[in-house]
Amino acid sequence: MKILSRKEELLLLTIWKLGEDAYGVPIRAYISKVTKKYWSIGAVYDVLDRLTRKGYAATLVSEPVAERGGKSRKYYRITKKGYEALEEVRSLGQTLWSDLNEPVLD
Repeated sequence: MKILSRKEELLLLTIWKLGEDAYGVPIRAYISKVTKKYWSIGAVYDVLDRLTRKGYAATLVSEPVAERGGKSRKYYRITKKGYEALEEVRSLGQTLWSDLNEPVLD
């Protein structure tokens, strides 16, 4: 079973959602917008590096952008292993959430 941390899950879903535009700046902007939390660029790249090392994401470095001082961008995409991990997380969540009784609140 491939258990992802919540941050890994959120970033993989963000990469999937952004498609061909999945590189650092838009990933950080989207995840911050959706979670309504501040994500430092370091926190984002730490998780992206971990996802890449685990084989859940792959990178592609672009040519330098056509603007003064333009730098290359590192684009991310989900690998087959990453999709499988997301599916396992979804399935596990559905299993755990199914057939729960209403909570008894004080």
